[in-house]
Amino acid sequence: MKVAVMTDTNSGMSVEDGKKQEIFVLPMPIIINEKSYLEGVDLTSRDLFSALRQGISVSTSQPSPASLIEMWEQIFAQGYDEIIHIPMTSGLSSSCHMALQFAEDYQGRVQVADNHRISLPQKISVLDAKAMAEQGMTASEIKQHLEANGSHSMIYIAVDTLEYLKKSGRVTTAGAAIATVMNIKPILSIQSGKLDAFAKVRGIQNCQKKMIEALRHDVETRFSEFPKEKLVIATAGSFETKESEKQWQNLVQEAFPEFTVPYEPLSCSISSHTGANARGLAVIAREWS
Repeated sequence: MKVAVMTDTNSGMSVEDGKKQEIFVLPMPIIINEKSYLEGVDLTSRDLFSALRQGISVSTSQPSPASLIEMWEQIFAQGYDEIIHIPMTSGLSSSCHMALQFAEDYQGRVQVADNHRISLPQKISVLDAKAMAEQGMTASEIKQHLEANGSHSMIYIAVDTLEYLKKSGRVTTAGAAIATVMNIKPILSIQSGKLDAFAKVRGIQNCQKKMIEALRHDVETRFSEFPKEKLVIATAGSFETKESEKQWQNLVQEAFPEFTVPYEPLSCSISSHTGANARGLAVIAREWS
């Protein structure tokens, strides 16, 4: 049984990175000034940030049914027997529901795992799925494992401005204005596919400190049952400079010296809602590696 692993760019995995690892990656559409672009195909983070700075209309969309089915058919044409597709969480996008609906026509050959993850945790799920497929597990078995263990991750993300969350309707105009005047940096949490407000902190230094404290508490409590070697602590962001990326990564690395802390840029579809200079922090239990 030859099982293909597929995901979307919300995972932070680019189309090119996927090719290197024999993972199929569906690019997410970004709509700029009413024109649709595909992340990593004809749109880069630099392009996105330029549009945001200019105040150009930016929104996100789910992949078209045609693009989804076309990729599935291309995968089968390459000799694969089954597909395990790991889209972004159904809690934040309807793309997962769409994939589940169309998968019904493939009589079990396409399995869609809704394990309620996005960004770094989603990417870890994809890499774990690849390892499971290489060890001979079926797409159905991989789906069951991913969904049973999807809650074993936690993300904290802080935005530099509420302007873009305001445009998406997640905060009110008045709330965004007050936060700007008071230099309040909101911290959001994502766990089990749900986006929630976690804290409001004045100033970016205090914000970063609060995020690190929260993650340390999670490691010492919720994730204490996992061996340290199975835990991944990682940073992410929508920074516009390499220097800013390195500063955030180094700050977290110093706080968790017992781990090797990587940095991953946030996908364009996520950055469209956070704006530039958002910073993220995650802990993920990697149970299959």
